[in-house]
Amino acid sequence: MKEARGYRSAPFCTRLNHSYAGMWAPERSSQAPGNRTRPPETGEACRSVSVVVPTTMLITGFVGNALAILLVSGSYRRRESKRKKLLLCIGWLALTDLVGQLLARPVVVVVYVSKQRWEHLDPSGRLCTFFGLTMTVFGLSWLFITSAMAVERALAIRAPHWYASHMKTRATRSVLFGVWLAVLAFALLLVLGVCPCSIQWPGTWCFISTGGGGNGTSSSRNWGNPFFASTFAFLGLSVLTITFACNLATIKALVSRCRAKVTAWQSSAQWGRITTETAIQFLGIMSVLSVCWSPLLIMMLKMVFNQTSVEHCKTHPEKQKEYNLFLIAVGLASVNQILDPWVYLLRRKILL
Repeated sequence: MKEARGYRSAPFCTRLNHSYAGMWAPERSSQAPGNRTRPPETGEACRSVSVVVPTTMLITGFVGNALAILLVSGSYRRRESKRKKLLLCIGWLALTDLVGQLLARPVVVVVYVSKQRWEHLDPSGRLCTFFGLTMTVFGLSWLFITSAMAVERALAIRAPHWYASHMKTRATRSVLFGVWLAVLAFALLLVLGVCPCSIQWPGTWCFISTGGGGNGTSSSRNWGNPFFASTFAFLGLSVLTITFACNLATIKALVSRCRAKVTAWQSSAQWGRITTETAIQFLGIMSVLSVCWSPLLIMMLKMVFNQTSVEHCKTHPEKQKEYNLFLIAVGLASVNQILDPWVYLLRRKILL
């Protein structure tokens, strides 16, 4: 009974660590012989549950995005040229989600299954840097591609003549490829050591520290971490704002055009259906964006301002609630890669 009460009073970050205790807990040699934070069997039970989460997300994300790519490929070959630009954007978005899933998610699964600390699996720190680079590149790329799609749809609806004359398929390819290159150039700051990545609680993933200083970094480089984290968050929030504005402008233009068609000879029922379906989809897109990305980006700015980081969970148990909320926000951003194919693609009649 005493041991059970001791477990219930253990630090919050320890109790919520649904992974092998050795991933995040201090080395055994540094602990007192009688210092037990929880029974071994509890860690076993938590570990068996936690590995299901990244594995399920990997499988569902792969299936959805792979199916989306197949549908886009078939539609792209048989559709007229004015639809190909939209299909190209959707296919590029699905490819970004798929590659990001395949590069990052298996690493988390391997760390869970190995039952070892990240430092033991990655003594050089290169895997940690690669993981942080992957999260940065594919996270920002997704946001920028989403914004490019919103701008493309707004131009097609609000300025159709200019759009038909200037927006060619080759230009769309160049913009999408340029997005990847620009984001990769920004993320290379991680590789160059300006803002090295740190292992984050519960020890199964890596990202830039929001509180300054990474693993083995000197104080002279502390400015790099908050700079990178705040820039990441500001870019993400700016892109979300542009996406929301363009989607709202597109909905407004469609409603205005629908009202004009009602008084003209065209079928008002058809335009009403098109407007309603498009508005519902755009509202769904904005809802998913708000729920999945806004919490993470806002919390990153807050933690940079407070000079705190999730990696400090071991040494700052008084901020356990904030760290837990940050992990939930990271999970929501990851879920977005699973929802993308269904929100953007699989319900659209254009592909079926």
